[in-house]
Amino acid sequence: MSDVHINIGSNEDRASKLTLALEALEQEFSNIVTSSLYESPAEGFEGNDFYNIGVNASTDKSIHEVKEILKEIEENLGRDRNLAKFSARIIDLDLVLYDDVIEASWNLPRVDILKYAYVLSPLAELNATKQHPIEGQTYQELWRIFQSSRDFVLSQYNIDKLFK
Repeated sequence: MSDVHINIGSNEDRASKLTLALEALEQEFSNIVTSSLYESPAEGFEGNDFYNIGVNASTDKSIHEVKEILKEIEENLGRDRNLAKFSARIIDLDLVLYDDVIEASWNLPRVDILKYAYVLSPLAELNATKQHPIEGQTYQELWRIFQSSRDFVLSQYNIDKLFK
């Protein structure tokens, strides 16, 4: 079994789409653990704020199979892949980590970890003492460095906010 970390984001019909994405992940993966719910402004374009959740899970599927499952879930929830990279997202599921695999062609570990608070914060919440396979620092250390060196807006809520 491999351990994966997936980031789920949405800025359109956010609560509903994240809930449906979580339900779909529960059908495909085991040992699901979710982070808090994070809210952040759209980056790179004007748009509604995003909700993001980090998800730890276990799987016996290959990287390729996991990525295909995530793509299928996105499509089932209405994701339009013809939109610009920096645009509104009805749903976005990104494979952030697959064990400690380092593979640039798969974007593993995902480079967004070190770029965006909404990726790093849930990752650090769920995997505080785990080390980034390239940086060699724990995600908690990376989050502390990120917080002290960048300006960003990120709100953290109890995950139950999604299910109200």
